[in-house]
Amino acid sequence: MTSKTGDLADDAAATARLTIDLGAIADNWRTMRDLSGEATCGAAVKGNAYGTGMAEAAPVLAKAGCQHFFVADANEGAALRKLLPDAEIFILSGAFDAAVPVILDNNLTPVLNSLDQIAVWRKAGNDRPAALHIDTGMNRLGITPAEAFEIAEVRAFRPTLIMSHFACADSPDHPLNAKQIERFTEVRTHFPEARASLANSAGIHMGEDTHFDVTRPGIALYGGECVNDVKNPMRAVAKAEARILTNRIAKAGETVSYGGTITLKRDTRIAICGLGYADGFHRASSGAGVPLRQAVPQGGMGAVEGHTAPLLGRVTMDLLMFDVTDLPETLGVPGQWLELFGETIALDDAARAAGTIGYELLTSLGSRYARRYA
Repeated sequence: MTSKTGDLADDAAATARLTIDLGAIADNWRTMRDLSGEATCGAAVKGNAYGTGMAEAAPVLAKAGCQHFFVADANEGAALRKLLPDAEIFILSGAFDAAVPVILDNNLTPVLNSLDQIAVWRKAGNDRPAALHIDTGMNRLGITPAEAFEIAEVRAFRPTLIMSHFACADSPDHPLNAKQIERFTEVRTHFPEARASLANSAGIHMGEDTHFDVTRPGIALYGGECVNDVKNPMRAVAKAEARILTNRIAKAGETVSYGGTITLKRDTRIAICGLGYADGFHRASSGAGVPLRQAVPQGGMGAVEGHTAPLLGRVTMDLLMFDVTDLPETLGVPGQWLELFGETIALDDAARAAGTIGYELLTSLGSRYARRYA
């Protein structure tokens, strides 16, 4: 296991640590590759590899056999190019004037998202490869199918890859999925020389009709759920933990944390942990009964050596309080580490307790974690 401290973290003195299993990332990619059938399996490593560390994750993915990578912007692409000199790197935000020099200097492939971007690239790209994004129902990035047909008819631009993005693939039975597949399939017939890519992590699970030539798994690589109401087959990748700083005994009838929102019903042994919303542990994860909670009333949880403990009161900037009364006396004590997600508590269960998704929780993790790579 190797260690890498965050911007502000000394490993030994840190009050928060994040353990990343790089072998699990590689295994998850192999799983998605196998599910992709005849299609080539790429990897989305945007957002610092979904918070896990692009500098560490991308070389592991490349060693596993991945040759095609997707990042959000040209700066991410330039950083990735230093790590992977021979990879094909797609820039999802496309090409705009200020980004073009970075794209050209680092041999990156922009995914052009509008007619304006196509014009910018034709002027500056010197016939370098570019991909084309077609909006088939997301109403976010991409040209319309009608615009794509016109481009194909006049052969004004010959993309190396055409792509679109599912809006509802996490709900396989949603009617928009079939509409997007139909629209994308029609567009594809107008660009027979280009590779085609539609499936993200959830889309891959929908079957071969979505796979086309290149798949683009993202959250699944990092252990997150990608399909609603289906058991997650991916290996867990990240484990977040907080150091227990101290214990205190609070009497029945006393309150915990800001606002006095939770009143204890019994004498309670509390573990105070050195982590808070400044570290990306969302305030919405606050304990059960806190008024700011709405959709997820059960509140957040932690775990010590497999024993779960409920979060008490509001999440604060740097500290969390957990009820460890029911744990063995030797657990939940100062110096031990309390898990927030990873082994006992799944990433997406922790996210649901905050009323959010695993993507957001994983990419929100701050700079104070001591990062350890296994």
